[in-house]
Parts: sequence; structure tokens; C-alpha cells
Amino acid sequence: MSTIKDVAKLSQTSVGTVSRYLNGYPIKTVNKEKIEDAIKCLDFSINPIARGLKTNKTYTVGILIPKLANLFSTSVIEGMDQVFDPLGYSILVCDSKNSLEKEKEKLRLFKDKLVDGIILMPVNNTEQHIREIQENGVPIVLIDRLVNNLQCDGVVSDNVNGVYQAVEAIINRGHRRIAIIAGPQNIYPAKERLEGYLRAMKDYNIEVDHNLIYQNELTREGGYQGIASFCAMDEPPTAIFTSNDETTIGAYKSIIERGLLIGEDISLFGYDQTELCQMVRPQISVVIQPLETIGKRSAEILISRMKGDYTGFPIINRLKTEIVVTNSVKTIY
Repeated sequence: MSTIKDVAKLSQTSVGTVSRYLNGYPIKTVNKEKIEDAIKCLDFSINPIARGLKTNKTYTVGILIPKLANLFSTSVIEGMDQVFDPLGYSILVCDSKNSLEKEKEKLRLFKDKLVDGIILMPVNNTEQHIREIQENGVPIVLIDRLVNNLQCDGVVSDNVNGVYQAVEAIINRGHRRIAIIAGPQNIYPAKERLEGYLRAMKDYNIEVDHNLIYQNELTREGGYQGIASFCAMDEPPTAIFTSNDETTIGAYKSIIERGLLIGEDISLFGYDQTELCQMVRPQISVVIQPLETIGKRSAEILISRMKGDYTGFPIINRLKTEIVVTNSVKTIY
């Protein structure tokens, strides 16, 4: 079995340099490339138990997300793994199923497993159980959602401006009766996305009809019921914005079942790109989040915190979104 000494010899670097690389510390790029080539050539692997005993680390990171079976989760986790894997970290991924009790249970599991750090997408604004983990010395980085009254690093999308630009694009195609399927306002991104909608309407001097703001869970059923509510109006909206991928899918199903044509009878603009948005005709206009970048950046911040570097704490990164406007939004001038 190959050892660190073997890696150092083949890569023509010192044992100390190899050790620094394996423990996640920065080294010269030329040495990093040599060491990585030597590791592949020797099929070198680290004994995590031995390393843990020596360093008081498990080289394991806990990742907790409300729902794993969607594009957001798979994409951000892929971004995280691109950072963690080369540094020898294993990831323990759990699903809280949008349940606060399940979130608390999984965080206790992470604590019992002695993870070195946690990346969390919280289900709501409850903070005490998260603060307790922090007080036990385990660094946490939040993604997608921040928590009120909690000092914590976070990586989120610029929800307000993303939705603002989407609603602005709808307005610029002549629409004035613009509806939104919004989420619960105790969820950080749902609150910000509604704020983006309201700002755009205000800036373009369009009076907000609160009957056009449908609040429900950010689920397919929520999107489906939102369309049902709007279609029952005497004067339905001409365009609808859906606040996440699940509501977009539910809204699409509800529209099609009613025999309506998207981009003709009703305009639709969603948040987050899904395979459905790309496959249907016309493709659905969407706000696109930099999902892999969210994963990478959250992992990079957590690496720094696990090394004891708390410079700038708490760091809040707001990443820019972009919009793709298609024929799903009709021009009605």
C-alpha cells in the first residue's frame, strides 16, 4: 500500500507539502498538479480513521436540504462535491422533507457523526436549533435561505432583482394584469421574490391587485391551485409568474388541463429552469440561478471556517441571476 512518502517521492515534493495538500491547505499550483498525478499513479488513498485520530477531524461534511429530488439540490450538491472531493472530504447528504422536526433530527445526526461542518438549506426562520450547533463549535453555511436573528454565513441568489427583471420583461411586452404564485412569507426566498414583483409593479406605476397574489406552499399542488384560482376570476390575469420550479410544473399542468395555450391564451414566466421548461413548446421563460456556483461558494466558505478562519463573519454572498425570455410570454401591444 502506498504511503505519503511514496507520493512525495514520485511527485518530487516534500512529505510536508503532500500533508498540507491532503489536509486542504493551499500549496503552489505546480506542486498540486504533481501531487495529484502521483496520487492517481499510485492509486493512493487516505485512511480517514487514522487521519481523524491524528487531526481530531472526520473529514466529513453534512449537507441538509428540504428536498433532494429536484434540479436545485442535485446541481448545488454537484458544485459542493467539486470543492470537497479533491480535498479528501466525504459528504453526508440528508433530506429534511420540508419538516422542521426532521431538520432538527438530521442536525442531531450530523452532530453524533462528528461532522466537521454543515451546509444547510433551512425549512423556515426558526433559529435556536441551528444556533445550538454553532455554539458546539460546528461551522454552518446556509444556502438559498437565510434565517432571521441568526449570525451565519450564507450563499443565496439575488431573488429580488431576478424577479424584478422577469416582471419587467413581462411589463415590457404590454401586460398589466400580472399575477404571482407566491410562497409562504416565513420562507426567505419566497419573501424576497414577492418583494421583487411588488417593486417592479410599483416602479412601472401599475396598481397592485392583491387578488393577483396567490400565496400557497411552493409545491406542484400550490402552482396547480394558483392557476385554478386565477382562471375563476371575472377578469383573469394575462400573465403569471411562478416562484419556483415546483409551482411552475404545477401551473403548467393546470393550464394544459384547461385547454389553454401558453404564450397565446396565457403567458407564463417561472423561477428556476427545469427539463420541463426546456422540453415543452414554447419553452417556458425562466429566472436562472447559478446553482453549481451556489454549491461551490458555500463549500469554499465552509472549508475556510473548518480551518478556523472566520474573517468577515458572517459572509453573505448574493449571486446574480439571469433571465431567459421566450414566446411563453406573449406581446400584447
